[in-house]
Amino acid sequence: MSTKLAIVFYSSTGTNFQLAQWAAEGAKEAGAEVRLLKVPELMPQEVVEADPAKVKHQQNVKDVPEVKPEDLEWADAIIFSVSARFGNMASPMKAFFDSLGGLWFQGKLANKVVSAMTSAQNPHGGQEAVILSLYTSMYHWGAIVAAPGYTDQSIFGAGGNPYGVSVSVNGEGEIQGDIDAIRAATSHQAKRTVTVAGWVKQG
Repeated sequence: MSTKLAIVFYSSTGTNFQLAQWAAEGAKEAGAEVRLLKVPELMPQEVVEADPAKVKHQQNVKDVPEVKPEDLEWADAIIFSVSARFGNMASPMKAFFDSLGGLWFQGKLANKVVSAMTSAQNPHGGQEAVILSLYTSMYHWGAIVAAPGYTDQSIFGAGGNPYGVSVSVNGEGEIQGDIDAIRAATSHQAKRTVTVAGWVKQG
């Protein structure tokens, strides 16, 4: 039986959508059944429309389903990808987490295998802090964190973050660094998450 993986992303201009897509590719290569799911935008539409990059991204994800709590109940494993905001996860992702009290209370988030990725405008813009804040919520769920650590050489090429893939972006929202290495590290993180979830599922 294949591992069921939900990849949940929030992205305002497309960076974390790209990371999520690379993760989906890797997970499918590992034999997982994948749901790629977006967290809905909370910014007023007039703010979105004032930024061409946001408008373009909104068009790019218009056919991607919005995540629902039942998607997390369905999943054996979950990968989160979210942009940084002042050293914290962006508020739409936090709002989604805050909607999960019912599942948490029923114990339906326990033993999920989880991992996380992020982006910021520079390496010291909260990249590690954002991932660790995501994992703090996961600990409350009783989830099992599958961080990439240094389990593959690609992690070093992608910047060396052992907590999860993190990238820097320029003013136009373009990912900086070795794209091939970042893609490889993202794929490895997804495959590792699926593998660990398979172990847990098999008991």
